[in-house]
Amino acid sequence: MSEPTALELARFRALAKVWDEAVRLPVVGRVGLDAVVGLVPGLGDIAGGLVAGYGLLLAARLRAPASVLLRMLLNITIDTVGGVVPLVGDLFDTQWRTNTRNLAILEQWLDDPERVRRQGVLLLIGVAAAFSVLLTLTVWVAVQVVSWIFSI
Repeated sequence: MSEPTALELARFRALAKVWDEAVRLPVVGRVGLDAVVGLVPGLGDIAGGLVAGYGLLLAARLRAPASVLLRMLLNITIDTVGGVVPLVGDLFDTQWRTNTRNLAILEQWLDDPERVRRQGVLLLIGVAAAFSVLLTLTVWVAVQVVSWIFSI
């Protein structure tokens, strides 16, 4: 691994630690700046997403495959969307450690590219299946609502 790459990974490790688990709280456990900044409605979650984008850009610069980038992007999306929900989102931010998760994905890919590629394919199949179920459920609910409206 080249010197700049090692330095960038070290920066991402430090960022993940500060952003995801810098402080230990008695009941909650370890939390980071993400949970604190996430207390600012809307803006905090956007800031968290932007910070998490650093890891995604690093992975892209390292030429990580699309499956790695998509898994990382999915983590960022879950964190950003999950954190938006008032109160519940703040609790969610204390437990969903996007940067730590994305660092693990990136390091696994650097250590064993083939294993991560297989995991990425399985994740994409799972996301496609979940999307199909959600789409089917949405259509079913729409049909039920329309049927109910016209039966009145």
